Amino acid sequence: MIKINRRSFAALALGATLLASPAFAQSGTPHLILTLEDGAVDIELLPAIAPKHVERIVTLTEEGAYNGVVFHRVIDGFMAQTGDVANGNADSPNYNLAAAGTGGSELPDVEAEFNSESFQRGAVGAARSQDPNSFNSQFFITTADASFLDGQYTVFGKVVSGMEAVDALEKGPQEQNGAVANPDKIVTATIEYK
Repeated sequence: MIKINRRSFAALALGATLLASPAFAQSGTPHLILTLEDGAVDIELLPAIAPKHVERIVTLTEEGAYNGVVFHRVIDGFMAQTGDVANGNADSPNYNLAAAGTGGSELPDVEAEFNSESFQRGAVGAARSQDPNSFNSQFFITTADASFLDGQYTVFGKVVSGMEAVDALEKGPQEQNGAVANPDKIVTATIEYK
């Protein structure tokens, strides 16, 4: 007969809770798959270095929040920004391109998880306001070396295939800080475990 004391029971209960939570429900590494108008982008998410950011991206993706959201700010030779689920969904009656980039989800903001991953071409980072702890739903993909952002923004993913689709996104003029007048959108966003 197996005898279980309180400490053993608490450890078993905690283990069962972790296994039942969404972040641990799948095996493998989570990948954010963005289907764009010019192809698919496979982003390996990095929960080991930015677990709260990855959890937020997975949650919003599984809710379908990123489907139809535009790349409202694209600066040639720097980055492409998307993820304003409040104002930037071209398929929604609430779509407001002029306000795209100012909104987020109804979930609380996520604290920064700065790490040693560098913003090289294909890095995926958390967009935020001046407050380092203000990431909510918006993110950007660097299209060139942007290591000057290291330690100031959270890297939570990296593109493993499909950078040509990111490079093909409609760009905005430099003098308007990359604001895109006729933006491309995320057709669908899904999470796959690989």
